Amino acid sequence: MEDDYSPEPNKLPELKLDARQAQGFISFFKTLPRDPRAVRFFDRRDYYTVHGDNAAFIARTYYHTTTALRQLGSGPDGISSVSVSKTMFETIARDLLLERTDHTLEFYEGSGSNWRLTKTGTPGNIGSFEDVLFANNDMQDTPVTISLFPVFRENQYTVGLSFVDITKQKLGLAEFLDDSQFTNVEAVMVALGCKECLLPMESGKSVEFKALHGVLTKCNVLLTERKKSEFKSRDLVQDLSRVIRGSTEPVRDLLSDFEYALCALGALISYAELLADDGNYGRYTIEKYNLDSYMRLDSAAMRALNVLENKTDLNKNFSLFGLMNRTCTAGMGKRLLNRWLKQPLLDVDEINWRLDLVQAFVEDAELRQGLRLHLKRISDIERLTHNLKKKTANLQPVIKLYQSSIRLPHIKDVLEHYEGQFAALVRKKYLDPLEHWMDEDGLNKFIALVEVAIDLNQLENVEQQIQNLHKQTANDLDLSLDKTLKLEKGTQFGHVFRITKKEEQKVRKKLSTHYIVLETRKDGVKFTNSKLKKLGDQYQKVLSEYISCQKVIVAQVVDATASFSEVFETLSVILSELDVLLSFADLATSCPIPYVRPDITPSDKGDIILEGSRHPCVEAQDGVNFIPNDCTLVRGKSWFQIITGPNMGGKSTFIRQVGVNVLMAQVGCFVPCDRASVSVRDCIFARVGAGDCQLRGVSTFMQEMLETASILKGASEKSLIIIDELGRGTSTYDGFGLAWAICEHLVQVTRAPSLFATHFHELTALAHVDGHEPHSSPNLGVANYHVGAHIDPESHKLTMLYKVEPGACDQSFGIHVAEFANFPEAVVTLARSKAEELEDFSETFSINNDLKEEAGSKRKRVCSPDDIARGAGRAHKFLQQFSALPLDQMDLNQAMEQVKKLRSELEKDAAGYPWLQQFF
Repeated sequence: MEDDYSPEPNKLPELKLDARQAQGFISFFKTLPRDPRAVRFFDRRDYYTVHGDNAAFIARTYYHTTTALRQLGSGPDGISSVSVSKTMFETIARDLLLERTDHTLEFYEGSGSNWRLTKTGTPGNIGSFEDVLFANNDMQDTPVTISLFPVFRENQYTVGLSFVDITKQKLGLAEFLDDSQFTNVEAVMVALGCKECLLPMESGKSVEFKALHGVLTKCNVLLTERKKSEFKSRDLVQDLSRVIRGSTEPVRDLLSDFEYALCALGALISYAELLADDGNYGRYTIEKYNLDSYMRLDSAAMRALNVLENKTDLNKNFSLFGLMNRTCTAGMGKRLLNRWLKQPLLDVDEINWRLDLVQAFVEDAELRQGLRLHLKRISDIERLTHNLKKKTANLQPVIKLYQSSIRLPHIKDVLEHYEGQFAALVRKKYLDPLEHWMDEDGLNKFIALVEVAIDLNQLENVEQQIQNLHKQTANDLDLSLDKTLKLEKGTQFGHVFRITKKEEQKVRKKLSTHYIVLETRKDGVKFTNSKLKKLGDQYQKVLSEYISCQKVIVAQVVDATASFSEVFETLSVILSELDVLLSFADLATSCPIPYVRPDITPSDKGDIILEGSRHPCVEAQDGVNFIPNDCTLVRGKSWFQIITGPNMGGKSTFIRQVGVNVLMAQVGCFVPCDRASVSVRDCIFARVGAGDCQLRGVSTFMQEMLETASILKGASEKSLIIIDELGRGTSTYDGFGLAWAICEHLVQVTRAPSLFATHFHELTALAHVDGHEPHSSPNLGVANYHVGAHIDPESHKLTMLYKVEPGACDQSFGIHVAEFANFPEAVVTLARSKAEELEDFSETFSINNDLKEEAGSKRKRVCSPDDIARGAGRAHKFLQQFSALPLDQMDLNQAMEQVKKLRSELEKDAAGYPWLQQFF
């Protein structure tokens, strides 16, 4: 939860109802249908109330105490109640609809026993509450609701899928085959940023679709079950012809390609009530969603690579989104970056034009700074245009669109001054479209319309005074403008200054004497002074005068502005794209070690070479001196890498940074390397870290197996696979057996570039298995690597080197790590003794009692890890040849003859394998 808000019970607004009013409300409340997902708020004008089970939920979750609860009514008819201030309502609404995604929100207005539902909100449809959710915060993501119609027939799953993005007013359709783990559904949910999913009620009772419900839980998606009768495609063309922009014929052609997706779309249109609001008519677009358009990422990969922000992040640089988000525009850039990170590109040309533009901005500091200066003044054009379509007669979005529009000539001017090697691309992508939409029938016409209809000089004058005061206050408090001292405008306090709690401690003395502190919350301290309060009141007064004096023309101006929606939609795409690419350039140049442009090759060519690669999020943490490492995934040599080494030695960081670098490259960003070449990957699969999921009844090991099953079923030779510490959750032998079998499958069947970090040193023998075996893949290339560590021979102290080097690790460091953790000396000594006993026991090999001593002495031969791995590889070949013998078709003499021959060959080869010699 974003804010830690625990008010004293006596500070909460008090609900005052006489006995008759209380009884009337209780009677109404008890008539409401039971819905465990719904949290219901009742508007009491100056504050809100919540009742029944909802009241206990609010008290426990947000007030962290049940003392906030009050009893409404007496006796058995009484119900629990809790009051909620308007500020607290904003916090709760943001958490319920943007973070938790396991509840819906209902808002009631009325009095006594006469109340009516006026607003509803779900994680997938937040339109009714946008004014509350984004009053003081940018909209970082556009929620999407999807509808699924899964069919299990002839032992295969066919999924019909449709989605709606109400903010962008876009519908989509897809139909595809899927496996029993629904890996394709999961990839679509991640790529679209799905928040809510409609499913037929009957599917919840089916064993075949149990795994689908698990996917929804993994992706943090709210499940909404609807009657199967709603999943129908009748009258679909007629319904769509009312909401889709343009002619009906292309829609009819598109729908003819689908069967089950049409049922999903029918349910979605009904649930979203698109036909109930005539403001939707002629506004929507519809498209076929292609699963192969972007790199596929599942929820495990998103978590392993820390792609998106998490509430538990200690700072913004913990996630890739937080690190890369240096956007300037109000919300538009953030949302596009969010989408790009979930949808990395596969087309080499598309990736390269993004990289070309980033390079242009990296190489020309004047261009970069000039654009950022003007983009800071651009409002959220996308959301403002969406608000205008609601036909609400309000001048606020019109004024903000006008103020953004008059910045565009400056942006165009900066772009025209660029004369670098990518000038032709800049013209094609940005200058030509800007010139087209800024002509006399487009943006210039809108600017002229607003200037004639509304006198904005007075408002702009007050705004300028507020901006000047912002600068003056920053100087007075010795804080940097915008970065630490922010100027905000909200519904409760109007214009206010905000600083973090950390900064507040530095200026507390000045704040208490010269300023008025309005509110202290987890996200910072809001304060004002008499000058800002006076200017804020003046701003509001001028705005009110505009609205009241010009009520006659307000509706006309809003309607006229809405007619420019196509212009603004196109401009929002251009500006948000510019914003994100500038953000990439700013990141690449502002880091202590600058990022480099990666070379991109098609998936069937080239290798993955990352020289001097670093993990961008780890190196951005305070006090970290990151040690770079090379990663060379080369076809036929090191396409499958087995990485051994001590805990805390850097294995996990290394394999994750490879995944992060590849993802960044395919998004179109420079990467933290000295040199980089990336063969495009269609999917990143990650099995990293262990964690129980008790709510779903899934243990650590089962979770590990489910994620690995998704890899084995979904990965192809064009994927990138990252696996860390597989097989730890069961016995050593089972774990090793599974790890070996999975490695062999990935090497021989999947053939994808893979990084496999493990503590099973025996797996390193895979690198020496002979390529001429019947099922082996000589051209793939299995290589051993290890993370370095040094043990001082005198003090036995372990030092991590954090360098990834060729070859297998020659020993285990578990007991040394225990010493790191300050285990008692007696425990460490006993552990070392037991480990030596077990090693001696496992090495005991005898044919009979007479040979025990001789075999034991031979076994004490000291062999290098490479000798052991090569010898084990030759032994593995012998076992495979033996198991391939058709013994059921041989008599005893033939069988003995073949075994004798195999043994003779093995004994002969042992001369070149020191480790094997002990067995003969």
